[in-house]
Amino acid sequence: MIRLAIVDDQALVREGLALILGAEAGIEVVAEFPDGAALLREPVPADLILLDLYLPGADGVATMLRLRAQQPLVKVLMLTTVGSAADIQRALAAGADGFVLKDATGAELAAAVRGAHAGVRPLSASAADLLWPRAAPIPAADLSSLTPREREVLELLGQGMGNREIAGTLCLAERTVKAHVSNVLAKLDVTSRTQAALLARGLGGS
Repeated sequence: MIRLAIVDDQALVREGLALILGAEAGIEVVAEFPDGAALLREPVPADLILLDLYLPGADGVATMLRLRAQQPLVKVLMLTTVGSAADIQRALAAGADGFVLKDATGAELAAAVRGAHAGVRPLSASAADLLWPRAAPIPAADLSSLTPREREVLELLGQGMGNREIAGTLCLAERTVKAHVSNVLAKLDVTSRTQAALLARGLGGS
């Protein structure tokens, strides 16, 4: 069970996020806060914080850095309505465990929460578009070296799943999934799961 806390200065947004994510299997919303000061007042019994980038007082990055000093093991998924490439780069460079924009679907947001918790460092599709606006889908020829199983693994990486979730979905041992992920990275000539997940968006219906 992922214990999630939500920090957003808009009450309706907090309530909506709590409603959507609290209905997801394996996610429990344990706390909601209107700003960073409230979040930092005392330790939060959460595994992951969904943290708005733009908050009254200290912004999300400053709040995250202070939070990490108090609770170094907690993961932080950054959230904002209108972001920029500079916003995303600043948050990730400061140590955010992922970045999503509020135009994400409920399924995409839930996948990002699970991915950040699993250490995948997810980006929502719109956030990725801001970072790589001219990135084209990978051509089919680039996928020809992948086995059918490796394609399945790549598609699930694109959904923000960690090795354990992929193993459960495909009924494989976790060590087998780890080997498939390593093969996918090598064959596609990328160095991280995040890059592979972005490439997965080019699969379309192929």
